[in-house]
Amino acid sequence: MEASPENQPLQQQKDMLPPHQIVSLTGISFERKSIIGAVELTIVPNNEKVRIIRLNSKQCRIYRVLLNDVCEAEFVYFDPYLDISQGDVKTRSLDTISKNHLTAAQKTDPDVNAGELFIQIPPEGYHMIQEGRGLRICIEFSLENPQGGIHFVIPPTTEDDNQPNSAHMFTYAYENSTRLWFPCVDSFADPCTWKLEFTVDKHLTAVSCGELVEVVMTPDLRRKTFHYSLTVPVCAPNIALAVGPFEIYVDPHMHEVTHFCLPQLLPLLKNTVRYLHEAFEFLEETLSTRYPFTCYKQVFVDEADADISAYATMSIASVHLLHSIAIIDQTYITRTLMSRAIAEQFFGCFITSYRWSDTWLAKGIAEYLCGLFSRKCFGNNEYREWVQKELARVVKYEEKYGGIILDCSQPPAPLPVSSTNPSASSGKQQEIVHYFPIKSLHTVSPKYVEAMRRKAHLVIRMLEHRIGQELLIQVFNKQLALATNAAGTKIGLGLWSHLLISTNIFIKAIFTVTGKDMSVFMDQWVRTGGHAKFSLTSVFNRKRNTIELEVRQDFVNQRGVRKYNGPLFVQLQELDGTFKHTLQIENTVVKSDITCHSKSRRNKKKKIPLSTGEEVDMDLSAMDDSPVLWIRLDPEMILIRDLNIEQPDFQWQYQLRHERDVTAQFEAIKALEKYPTNATRSALTDTIENEQCFYKVRCEAAHCLTKVANQMVTQWSGPPAMLNIFRKFFGSFSAPHIIKQNNFANFQLYFLQKVIPVAMAGLRTSHGICPPEIMRFLFDLFKYNDNTRNHYSDVYYRSALVDALGNSITPVVSVALRGTPITSDSLSADAKLVLEEVTRLLNLEKHLPSYKYMVSVSCLKVIRKLQKCGHLPSLPKIYRCYAAYGQYLDLRIAAMECLVDFVKVDGRWEDLDHLITLLETDPDPAARHALAQLLIDNPPFTKESKSPRLDRLELVERLWRNMNNKLAYDTKLRCDMVDLYYALYGNKRPHCLQSAEMTNMYKELKEASNKKSSSSITPLISSSIGTSAPITTSHTIVTTHITTIAPTPPVDVKIAHVSDCTEEREDKFSPTANGNSNNNNNSNISSNVKRTASEAFEATDDLAKIETSEEISVTKEPVKNETYDGDGKLEVNASTSNDAYSATESKKFKSEIYEEDENSVTIVDVSESTIGRMDSSFDSSKPDNDFKHKLDNISKKKKKKDKKKHKHKHKHKHNKDKDKNKDERERKEKKDPSISRLQAKEATPETLSSADSSNSNSNPPFNFQ
Repeated sequence: MEASPENQPLQQQKDMLPPHQIVSLTGISFERKSIIGAVELTIVPNNEKVRIIRLNSKQCRIYRVLLNDVCEAEFVYFDPYLDISQGDVKTRSLDTISKNHLTAAQKTDPDVNAGELFIQIPPEGYHMIQEGRGLRICIEFSLENPQGGIHFVIPPTTEDDNQPNSAHMFTYAYENSTRLWFPCVDSFADPCTWKLEFTVDKHLTAVSCGELVEVVMTPDLRRKTFHYSLTVPVCAPNIALAVGPFEIYVDPHMHEVTHFCLPQLLPLLKNTVRYLHEAFEFLEETLSTRYPFTCYKQVFVDEADADISAYATMSIASVHLLHSIAIIDQTYITRTLMSRAIAEQFFGCFITSYRWSDTWLAKGIAEYLCGLFSRKCFGNNEYREWVQKELARVVKYEEKYGGIILDCSQPPAPLPVSSTNPSASSGKQQEIVHYFPIKSLHTVSPKYVEAMRRKAHLVIRMLEHRIGQELLIQVFNKQLALATNAAGTKIGLGLWSHLLISTNIFIKAIFTVTGKDMSVFMDQWVRTGGHAKFSLTSVFNRKRNTIELEVRQDFVNQRGVRKYNGPLFVQLQELDGTFKHTLQIENTVVKSDITCHSKSRRNKKKKIPLSTGEEVDMDLSAMDDSPVLWIRLDPEMILIRDLNIEQPDFQWQYQLRHERDVTAQFEAIKALEKYPTNATRSALTDTIENEQCFYKVRCEAAHCLTKVANQMVTQWSGPPAMLNIFRKFFGSFSAPHIIKQNNFANFQLYFLQKVIPVAMAGLRTSHGICPPEIMRFLFDLFKYNDNTRNHYSDVYYRSALVDALGNSITPVVSVALRGTPITSDSLSADAKLVLEEVTRLLNLEKHLPSYKYMVSVSCLKVIRKLQKCGHLPSLPKIYRCYAAYGQYLDLRIAAMECLVDFVKVDGRWEDLDHLITLLETDPDPAARHALAQLLIDNPPFTKESKSPRLDRLELVERLWRNMNNKLAYDTKLRCDMVDLYYALYGNKRPHCLQSAEMTNMYKELKEASNKKSSSSITPLISSSIGTSAPITTSHTIVTTHITTIAPTPPVDVKIAHVSDCTEEREDKFSPTANGNSNNNNNSNISSNVKRTASEAFEATDDLAKIETSEEISVTKEPVKNETYDGDGKLEVNASTSNDAYSATESKKFKSEIYEEDENSVTIVDVSESTIGRMDSSFDSSKPDNDFKHKLDNISKKKKKKDKKKHKHKHKHKHNKDKDKNKDERERKEKKDPSISRLQAKEATPETLSSADSSNSNSNPPFNFQ
């Protein structure tokens, strides 16, 4: 009934439109975590042939469906997410599940007339469909113990009567996941009007979208019903609900705005939201449009999935955003997030996207508006530094995972094919590099969504530079005006489409307002993924007074990087001023000669005009003949690019000292890390001390100075770096080594006071340890810290001091024997002081907790650093306690971070199992997502660095079950699991699966061998008879027969050989039964070697890595037969074998027979093979030479025999003496039984007993040399 995903159009004509919906939840139970309710949808059919109505509904139990309150309709529920891979239990690769994942998403996508709930229209309703009349569909449902979309927070009960009951619930639907808590058309492209009714206990408050019409008490006066009405059409994903014992605060500046918080948090709430009205005023003034709704509500809840989520007329925010007036650092974060939520009311809630591929517009415009408010609120320097960081994060993501395609609904227009332009298949190639489908919101990585939001903002900024900010705001205003006009009409007029925005609509709007066609721009930056990457070099031509620039794009084949064609701006700072130039980039290498406006005058002093119009004095003594002081590429960040500019160190120093753009200063600081000179030291020191410099630049310069000082440690003179600077700013006048009382009124000095100790703690002596004077300095900061007269909290400052202690820790230098336990006596003096201080602060936090437990967070990280450096035993117990549910979220995440690092470095399987269990079962969705991100960023192992102690089949199965069915109701965490699976195993099958398959195959061969051996036992046993059934394949088969003689009836030990395998098929290793065991005359070999089955897998793994160019030829050669007689004595007899082997290459093939438990194992010997999946059995925890050493020991025992057996093809020049010595050695080997005694040293009849004996069987080795 459903079309295949490949044949589905990008946007189908909707079969129906929902103009109105009523949601009534009458039974919200906190005890049972359940909901009982009903919804009524009014459906207007677009197609008279519609017989099935498809709606979205997940994890809801549907009781019945009524049409127009009269006839009951039949319905079917089908959710493909309950089993994404559809029973595929073998593949276990992301390539396979990605296809099934996208199929499942498209089978329930409302934009293509799909859904989970299929309602059959009864014949009585056909005439209403044909007449185009609306159908009212009433659905009764319930929801119990939801696994996603809605969250109940029930704190543990206490006996304290003063502790209020703060149990509450809220929805946290990830993008369009409203279907998780009531049936609906869960699409951004289907706006409708709403009536919402919620019945709760009388002490609770229900907060939802729309305007509160009335609150009605129930007849028993035990409950009350909240009635909300939303007359502006909005889509179902923008509907939310929060229920709890909230305290209510009406904004004193805007009475339409109401804030809600949990009990006892009202003082924090009042301070947090006191400037919120400024965001409303700014956006309304900027957009020249009134706020599109009649009210706005902001609810602060605990255990929120995200910091803040915007819905129509309301936002649900985390309590972690609340802060008092004494907190400085959190103010910047909270104010930015709340302003973004208000911007999303305009674009995201009021104007929504047509489909998933258009989401970038709503996200990008909202982020752009939020940035404009941040610039007004915090200043231009803060804004530009934020844009630079956003750009760097996008570049980092794309180079790691692949290009971000903002609109994947249609490919870009093909570029003209030429020698400089590749064919227009680059868009398709960009899509292939991702390990998840990007065509559905429910299949993309959360990291991708976050990076897409950042890139969308940067693209909107690029548009601003191309058409101007004023015209871009006019485009926004036009869209809002059309949407406002449409919102006041009925659906039948067809104007509700103006409430939606798409890439094509946006292009048309820009053309209407500006007359500029942006189609090419959209193809280049929106429909194509990747970013540009430039390398700039310059040479000054003194004769012509020109600067010769060369811009290269050498990384176009790198992941996430693509070739850029278009203008590129270059800014030269010369002696006579700043000059801007435009280069036209058409090839991967562009050279340009730019005439300088100035001439070199190193010895003349003159004020240098800067780009800001300011004139400054410069010391030009460090200059060369060039009049160019520094060069900047794309200074306004109007491209999504990565830069690598090469220029001398003095130019970077001039740029740092005198350039007024903070982004240029950050670039200079980053470049100066590579120039550890006194001039660099001076420039960085002057920057730190310059009070006119942006505070973040000064902080960054402090960290850079640490790196420079460590590289200059041998020629550094004077006190440690930054010590005098800190004492100058913060030391007492009479005793500079004693810090003054804290006074954070100057925010710039406050941030500098936090950063300098952390940077100083990173200094190292020539011996690689922290200088003693720095350690004394840090402990004095703790000792003399006094915040009694400060208006602001010092919690972040104390946390930074603890971080500084962590930075000072260096690896332990000890001569203690390995395995010696670490005690307090073995700690160094500095480590003991650090541990005592950290312990004191941790204990103090339990009685006097700091804001958000910031000090405890830093203490946990310091303890982990002490463990990694060998000062403390590496144990995870303390982190498990702090990571348990019930602790504060930030503290839990810090403990999880330490646990993840512990598992990677020292952990066992039990530790990783604990983390995965926490990831699966933790009640807090934010904690689960944070833990998943930590594991993704710092995985326990990867496909490149294997870890046999952690890489187990059980882990693969657990992650696969979570991706496939267990997380059917949590899209965000399911996609997190996909990211984690990729970080561990990549796109292909995990190696441990292949090892497990090999193990099962060996066991099957062993069982088959035992059965055949038991059936072949006869009363009379010949002295040296033993055969093995060869494996029959389409290739040449090599078979060896081994015989063991023991006092008890023997069991034949069979060695099945597999020859050259050229196809990667699993059935190549399946033995074919062959009853004829006498086809070949085989040699008999015996040995005393015993090894475990796991070591056997390692051996076969190494043997599987033989190059395909090697060959094996078969020759006839006499071979000795070694057997035990009845008394356990070794007999050596010479015999002729038809199947002796000689290698034609210099590589030596060695195989051994191993044993597992009590029985012999039939081992498959792999000769030349191209099957790569056997690599998985390699044990990376053991050194490579360990295995080689074991094989070499065996090869030495038979070294002399091997020299005789094998004829090498190497062209050695043997003289007569060598030949003579060789003959003498061969004669000696026949007479002298010493070689046999080497092998028989540990071989006894007990070690070669049969499988029925209580002793283990020993299997002899054989060598290919």
